[in-house]
Amino acid sequence: MSVARKARKVTTHTLLEMKASGEKITMLTAYDYSLAKIVDGGGVDVILVGDSASNVMAGNDTTIPITLDQMIYHAQCVVRAVDRALIVVDMPFGSYQGDSKEALASAIRIMKESGAHAVKLEGGSEVVEGVERILSAGIPVMGHLGLTPQSIYKFGTYTVRAKEEEEAAKLIEDSKLLEQAGCFCIVYEKIPAELAAEASKSLTIPTIGIGAGPDCDGQVLVLHDLLGITHEFNPRFLRRYMQLYDEITSAVQNYVSDVRSGDFPNEDESY
Repeated sequence: MSVARKARKVTTHTLLEMKASGEKITMLTAYDYSLAKIVDGGGVDVILVGDSASNVMAGNDTTIPITLDQMIYHAQCVVRAVDRALIVVDMPFGSYQGDSKEALASAIRIMKESGAHAVKLEGGSEVVEGVERILSAGIPVMGHLGLTPQSIYKFGTYTVRAKEEEEAAKLIEDSKLLEQAGCFCIVYEKIPAELAAEASKSLTIPTIGIGAGPDCDGQVLVLHDLLGITHEFNPRFLRRYMQLYDEITSAVQNYVSDVRSGDFPNEDESY
């Protein structure tokens, strides 16, 4: 990545340019100031304030419990830290499904109260009316197809989606529908790599994959998974770049041992 690209503020238009030039897009989640500052400084193009905060920050089994107020809080923390990356905020379950007026009101709250740059929501034809309404207010929208975690109780499993012909055809159709509605990007989660490649080539807007193979226009991972802070979650698509669970555990144990032995604080660490 060039120095010029590092210094340049990333916008939705930047992502379109990157797809057109064949430059891969990088996206990671962040939910707090300290880690968002590191992620932004590391050169990531898009920071997703994901509803995965429900899992990794709040300890819930699914993304469903997290509220709009909580998502706005996490987004506010991230926005304060970021200089370069495009900040996208997940619209949580119940804030947009089935009611386009509520979808617009939720998106406006996210944008006004957090200062983020765009919102993301799950679904295709089922939510396109809400997508269009949000876009009519000038709010950029990122789509999300394939495995949609907010629908976990409908699917009953986190397995790969769109393996069958009918569901694969719907994914292609929904992708084009979201593009026509005005979405600037689509996330594909846990779909066959061949299908993701076909869908990505059929669109002019970029696609970002998670468990969707190498031929999407970009990739996204949950930061806590990448860093190895979460250690029991081991999907096939995850590459751990660190093992912080073990390192942090060791550091805490060493601290406990040093305090109990009287080694900490020593003379140099006292006033």
